[in-house]
Amino acid sequence: MAGAADGSVVGSEAGTAGGSVVGPEAGAADGSVAGARAEPADGPASGSGRAHRAAPAAPGTGDDPTGDDPTDHDPTDHDPALHDPALHDPTWTVEDDDRTPETLRWLRGKRRAHRRQKGRDLAVVVYTLLLAVVGYGSGYAFHFLRRVELGADYSGVGADLQRALPALFTLITAALAVLAARDALWRGPVVVPAPSVGWLLAQPVRRERVLRPWFRLSAGLAVVPGLLVAAGGAVALRVTGLAPLGSALLALLPAALCLPLLAVAVGTAVERRAALAARVRRCTPLAVLVLMLLAAQTALAVRGHRSVLLERVELWSGPWGWAAQPVVAAAGGAAPGRWPALAALVLLTAGGLVLGHRDAGRVPTAQLRRRAATAQTVSSVMWTVELRAARLALLDATGSGRVHRVRLPAPRSTYLVVVWRDALALLRAPGRLAKALMWTVCATAAAALGAEPAGGRRDLCTVVALLLGYVAVGALAEPARLETDDVRRAAWSPFRLRTLMLQHAVVPALTGALLALVAAVPFAVAGAPWALLLWPVCAVPSAAAAVFAACRGPARTSLMFTGVSTPVGDPGVLIFLAWYAAGPLVTVGGLALALGAVPHRPDAAGTGGVAAVAALLTAGLLFFAARSADRLVRR
Repeated sequence: MAGAADGSVVGSEAGTAGGSVVGPEAGAADGSVAGARAEPADGPASGSGRAHRAAPAAPGTGDDPTGDDPTDHDPTDHDPALHDPALHDPTWTVEDDDRTPETLRWLRGKRRAHRRQKGRDLAVVVYTLLLAVVGYGSGYAFHFLRRVELGADYSGVGADLQRALPALFTLITAALAVLAARDALWRGPVVVPAPSVGWLLAQPVRRERVLRPWFRLSAGLAVVPGLLVAAGGAVALRVTGLAPLGSALLALLPAALCLPLLAVAVGTAVERRAALAARVRRCTPLAVLVLMLLAAQTALAVRGHRSVLLERVELWSGPWGWAAQPVVAAAGGAAPGRWPALAALVLLTAGGLVLGHRDAGRVPTAQLRRRAATAQTVSSVMWTVELRAARLALLDATGSGRVHRVRLPAPRSTYLVVVWRDALALLRAPGRLAKALMWTVCATAAAALGAEPAGGRRDLCTVVALLLGYVAVGALAEPARLETDDVRRAAWSPFRLRTLMLQHAVVPALTGALLALVAAVPFAVAGAPWALLLWPVCAVPSAAAAVFAACRGPARTSLMFTGVSTPVGDPGVLIFLAWYAAGPLVTVGGLALALGAVPHRPDAAGTGGVAAVAALLTAGLLFFAARSADRLVRR
C-alpha cells in the first residue's frame, strides 16, 4: 500500500481521499480512476504535495465499468442532439488533473515483455520473407543481371516506356491517392489497438500524446515501400537506356518521399472528417472511371497515339503530375517546369503533414473504436486465410453502397423465384453491375492488346482476358456467396441447397454473356465476327466457377502442411492455392487451351470445339458445386 493524503498514487489497491489512482479496482471518494489492475510495487507515488480538484463523476473515467463514454458520438449519426458542442466538453482539463506521463510510463513498464515477444515474432516473419525472396528470387535476379551484363537490348521497351511515362506515372500516383482514401474508410493511418481505445483514452491523458505517435509511425513506414519502388524504377530506367542510374534515382526520390507522406495525410483527413469520408464513398466510382481512362491513354501511348496537350494537363493537374515531371525530364521527355512543380510538391507535402499531425489528435473515439474492431477482425481472419470473412468486415466498415428501390413483377412459377430475387438484388445494388462492367472493359482491353495472329503475346493476353472476365462474372454471383456464408439463410427456399446454388448461376451467366456480347461488338466491326459467339460462350463456365467457389466452404489450411520434402520445399502452399482457386484455374486454363487451339480466324469447327469445351466445363463445375453444397449442409 502506497499513498498519502496529498499524494498521487498509481496502484491497484492504493488510494486515499486526496489521491488520484490508476487502476480499475482502485479509487476513493475523491480520486479519479485511471488504469488497469496494477501491482502496488509498480505504481509510482507522486508526493508533490499539490491538491487536485475532484473531477466530476463521468462515464469513461472509472465510474462506468464498460468504459464507454456517451459523449463520444458516431459522426455518421444525423441526430442533431448528438452534434451539440456542449455534449463534447471535456470532463477534465490539464490544469485539473493531467496524468499523461505517469500513465504512459506505467503502460510502458507493463507492456515491455509483450513488446519483446512481438519484436521476436516480427523478426521471424521478416526472416521468413527474406529467405523466401532470396531463395526463389535470386535465380531470376541473377539471370536478369547476367543478361544486362551481356548487353541485352531493351531499347524497344525503353521507347514504349518513354512514350507512356507521363500517363503511366499519373495513373500510378492517382491510384495511390484513391487507395489511401479508401483505406482510411476502414483503417487509416491512426489505428490504435482496441485495449488502448477502450481504456487509455478514457483516462485523464492528453489524446494527442496517444494518437500522434501512430501517425508518425504510419508516415515512417509509408516511406519504405516508396523508396523500394523508386529503386526498382531507377533500375528499369537504367536497363532500358533512358537515364543513368544516379540521375534516375534522384529524379524518383521526390516522388518516393512526398507521395507516400501525402497519402498518409489524405488518409488522416478522411479518418478525421465524416463528411469527407462520405464524399470519398460517393466519388469512388468516378475515380475508378478516371483511372480506367488513364490506363487506356497509357495503352494508346505505347502504340504511338499520344496527346501532348492532355499530357501537359495531367502533369500540372496535381501532385500526381508534379512528381512525374522530374522523371519525365530524366527520361528524355519535355518537362520545362519541373522545378516549380517540385517546389509545389514539397510545399504541399509539408502542409499536408502539418495538418495531418494536427488532425491525428482529434480523431473521434467512436471512429477509433470502430476501426480498431475492424482491423482486429481483418487481421485475425487473414491469418486463417478466410478472405471472404475479411471482405465482409471491410464491406461492413466502408459501406456497401446505396440501395435503390426497384420492383419487378413476381413470377408465377416457383422455379423462377430464385432467379427473380437475384435479378432484383442486382438492380437494387447497381454497384455490382458497375464492377462487372469495369472488369469487362479491362478484359476487352487485354484481348485487344493480344489481337495478333500468333505468338506468346496473344496467349498471355488471352489468359489475362479470361481471368478478368471471370472476375467480372464473379462480381454478379454475390447472392450465392451470401447464401453460403450461413446456410441457415436458405431456410426460406423450398429447394435443397444444391438446387438453390444451381439456380443462383442463372443470372450471372445471362448477365455475363450479355456483357461479353456487347464487348465483342468492336471486334466484330473490326473483322472478327466469331467473337460475337465465342465471348458469350466463355462467360457461362465463369458463372459456374463463381458458384463453385461460393460453395467451397471454410479454408482447409491443413493442406499447407503436407510434410512432404521436395527440392523446392514443402508443396503444401501450392496445393492449398490450387484447392482455393480450383474454379478459376480450371475455367481459365480449359478455355485458354481451347482458344489457343483454334486459328486466328476460326471456322465453324473451331468455334464448335470452344463451345463444346465451355459446355463440358460448365457441367463439371456445376456438378462439383452441388456436391460441395451437400457437404456444407452436412457440416
